[in-house]
Amino acid sequence: MVLALLALPLAGLSVLVVDDNSPDGTGEIAEQLAAQHAARVTVLHRSAKAGLGRAYVAGFALALQNGAERLVQMDCDFSHSPRFVPRLVEQLDNYDVVVGSRYVAGGSLDDNWGVTRRLLSWFANSVYTRVLLGLQARDVTAGFKAWRRETLLGIGLHRAGSNGYIFQAEMAFLTERLGYRVLELPIYFEDRRIGRSKMTYPVKFEAVWRTLQVVMRHRHLTRADRCAA
Repeated sequence: MVLALLALPLAGLSVLVVDDNSPDGTGEIAEQLAAQHAARVTVLHRSAKAGLGRAYVAGFALALQNGAERLVQMDCDFSHSPRFVPRLVEQLDNYDVVVGSRYVAGGSLDDNWGVTRRLLSWFANSVYTRVLLGLQARDVTAGFKAWRRETLLGIGLHRAGSNGYIFQAEMAFLTERLGYRVLELPIYFEDRRIGRSKMTYPVKFEAVWRTLQVVMRHRHLTRADRCAA
């Protein structure tokens, strides 16, 4: 994934790998890549698994600290294809956040996804979280997004309190409540090439009730509550 990203025709592109104390050697491989591409690859090692949300916040914070003007978040298992990155970044000239979406017209899922998996994903994005949070977004739990620096600073990373997979929905909720311009671009969501999903049933059930917490925590926010960029 790192080599594929570095090969993209994007000037000034660099890669930040957030290693949340992975037991599979990810951190060591990332360090080797950082040594080979010292000016373009950085690794952030976290000593303990504090949750997906905390890993994202730490990564965003470091990228902003290092002066990033455009930030793309994505998974490293190729379910988010690098070929879509230039399209997402290009649209940041007109939008505050651009989402690689599975559920807008033109978006699609891997043919290997079974019926049950498709229904659960559709229900979570198009019914439960979308209706409960009152969002316009079609892909509420999308983890493939491009952000403007000013958007993340305006949202205020301290506001994102979710640790698990509901972090994606919380960021979508904050984005819309604070009045940022959102564009969903269709992507093909490929099934992971290696590894297994961490979305166990306990994690899914946790996401259900934590969605309610997101609503209670941020329901009063308006555009006037943006943080100073």
